[in-house]
Amino acid sequence: MRAVTNLTVHGIGGTTREFDPGEDATWVSVEQFEQVVDAVAERPDVRVTFDDGNASDVEVALPRLLERGLKAEFFVLAGRLGEPGRLDADGVRELARAGMRVGSHGWAHRDWRTLDDGQVAEELAEAHTVLAELTGRPVSRVAIPFGSYDRRVLRRLRQAGITLAYTSDGGRASPDSWLQPRTSLRHDLDPSWIRRLLDGRPSLGRRAGKLGMRLYKRVR
Repeated sequence: MRAVTNLTVHGIGGTTREFDPGEDATWVSVEQFEQVVDAVAERPDVRVTFDDGNASDVEVALPRLLERGLKAEFFVLAGRLGEPGRLDADGVRELARAGMRVGSHGWAHRDWRTLDDGQVAEELAEAHTVLAELTGRPVSRVAIPFGSYDRRVLRRLRQAGITLAYTSDGGRASPDSWLQPRTSLRHDLDPSWIRRLLDGRPSLGRRAGKLGMRLYKRVR
């Protein structure tokens, strides 16, 4: 397969909880989400992922994905299951029963570059155990919170047996890469933004800049 575009959805429509700082920038309306899934329904080179385990994953996204015959991957915060506005255990099971893949976004939405030993165990072991018990399937894929990683984080992920790690670096990706960049949907997206993202080709300078940032994160 040619290069793929990985999209990240954070939340859709209304919510009963307060936004985390800056979170409103990546929260989209139901109409905007429908525009995106309509645009990618016939695009095998596009992967749709969800972060944070918001209730809208099941209440809004799931029926619209199923209507269009789309599969997606949901990265859940295991330590926040059942909180207001978040998925609960039944919601995770519903995603799995619908044929969606469930991965880990960690335990409590921490920056993985700043973890102590106890937090590492929660984020990279306990979270996976909880989600595996709910879905009945092994959990070995992660989405790195805040896209924040360095060589130590990547080493920990490999030692933990992670088979694929998604970032927030943007740009297209080789479909078989262990580290997969993604592009987040934003509150101000419109059809022209979707077209540019899916069909446009960034300038050589922009591609070089993204590559340079990824390389820096891997070695810092």
